[in-house]
Amino acid sequence: MAGGIAAAVPAALFAALAGTMLHGQDMLIDGVEVPWGAAAALVLLGAVELWLGAAFRSPLPTAACGVVCYALAGWWSTLGDGKRLIVGDLAGNLWIYGIAVVTVVMLVWGRRYRAPQA
Repeated sequence: MAGGIAAAVPAALFAALAGTMLHGQDMLIDGVEVPWGAAAALVLLGAVELWLGAAFRSPLPTAACGVVCYALAGWWSTLGDGKRLIVGDLAGNLWIYGIAVVTVVMLVWGRRYRAPQA
C-alpha cells in the first residue's frame, strides 16, 4: 500500500507538470478555438491513474495521484500576476475541473483491478 502511494506522488508531479504545459495548446477549426491540449492533458492523467490502479491493484494510488495533481494545478492557478501557469480561460477550466472528473472516472474504472478479498 505504501509503495503505491509513494509511486503516486512522482506520477502526479509528472502528470501535473506535463498537463499544465500541454493544456494551453489549441487549434483553430472553422473559426472556433478547440483546446486539444486540455483534452490531451486529461487523457495523460487518466492513463497515469489507470496504470497506478492496475499496477498496485488498489484505488488508493489513483486517488492520491488525483489529489496531488489537483492540489498542484490549483496552486499554480492561484499564483500572482505574471507567475500564474493556469489562467481562467476555457482550456484552464477544462484542465482544472477535468482533473477531478477524470480521477473519479478512473477510480470507478479501476475497481476491476482490485486485489481479490480473502
